[in-house]
Amino acid sequence: MTRDRFEELVADALDMIPPGFARAMDNVVVLVEDRDPQEPSLLGLYHGIALTERTSHYSGELPDRIFVYREAILDICETEADVVEEVVITVVHEIAHHFGLDDARLHELGWG
Repeated sequence: MTRDRFEELVADALDMIPPGFARAMDNVVVLVEDRDPQEPSLLGLYHGIALTERTSHYSGELPDRIFVYREAILDICETEADVVEEVVITVVHEIAHHFGLDDARLHELGWG
């Protein structure tokens, strides 16, 4: 799958976020990278300060970053339909971290 097609799938996954959640996302950018250098099999990563942890002193910060790792996702998928599903799961999972949900809670909700 081309990088352009993969980026389209990430954009489509972002479009699926309910409008109320999309409006509540603050100071965050979603990036597509090939792999995480420290953990090459990682599918996605949230790096930042979750909304639930921001205080009144939060200002002037660089945007939080959500990384979606293209090659790692392609490694575990056999079909384009598999890629579409995994991209949605990964995007939702990482956005949930932006809202302060941890991995344990995400697994409980079926987004592990």
